[in-house]
Amino acid sequence: MQLAVLSDIHANLEAFHRVLKDIDSRCPGVDEIISLGDTLGYGPAPEACMALLRKSDIVSVQGNHELAVVQAKYRQWFNPLSREALHRTCELVSGETVAYIRELPRFLIRHGCLFVHGLPPDSAFRYLYEIKEDDLADLFSQFSEAVAFVGHTHELERISWDGRRAMRHTLEQGQHVMDRSRRHIINIGAVGQPRDGDNRAKYVLWDTETWDLTVRFVAYDIEAAMAGFKPAGMPDQYARRLL
Repeated sequence: MQLAVLSDIHANLEAFHRVLKDIDSRCPGVDEIISLGDTLGYGPAPEACMALLRKSDIVSVQGNHELAVVQAKYRQWFNPLSREALHRTCELVSGETVAYIRELPRFLIRHGCLFVHGLPPDSAFRYLYEIKEDDLADLFSQFSEAVAFVGHTHELERISWDGRRAMRHTLEQGQHVMDRSRRHIINIGAVGQPRDGDNRAKYVLWDTETWDLTVRFVAYDIEAAMAGFKPAGMPDQYARRLL
């Protein structure tokens, strides 16, 4: 199967639209699109992005922002500015959207892969970069699938494990063939708020048969995306992060 995997749209409708168009043009035969969560949060169009997610039949897990929308106890995890944006997000989404978010799973196991927002097996809050080198191998003991896809950091990275040693690798734009003799954790970057020094939207294509991984960088109209923040009442800092 051909899968498109994306994460951290963060209510950036301009970037989301462009990524979906890129998927249609690059891989018109894609069998399924899977989101690793944080479709909302930070950005000005949470309701529209959630509607597009559902309209496009995208399978999704909960990110930390979704969890905070539906359960107030998680909001203390966020810094004051993020809580301000989160509060505004809660005002902008409909009751129907909140009900939909409540039903999303924390993680998915599909096509022999694990899909989770933060860290395997089911964390929406822990970051991959928080794991020390000596603890990377132990991370693979937390799940049994050969490949795990994660988001949350807004950065690209791959970690491989040969049964004895885990190694970090950079993940560049373009095509990569994964080594079947190893297990992998693939951090796929962000659609709506990349933090890797390149402001283009990121997502990946995954071939479940060949283990080909294609990392896509997609340009979009950043000025148009930024223009929506002030009318939506979102903190300007998150608009500037798009640059």
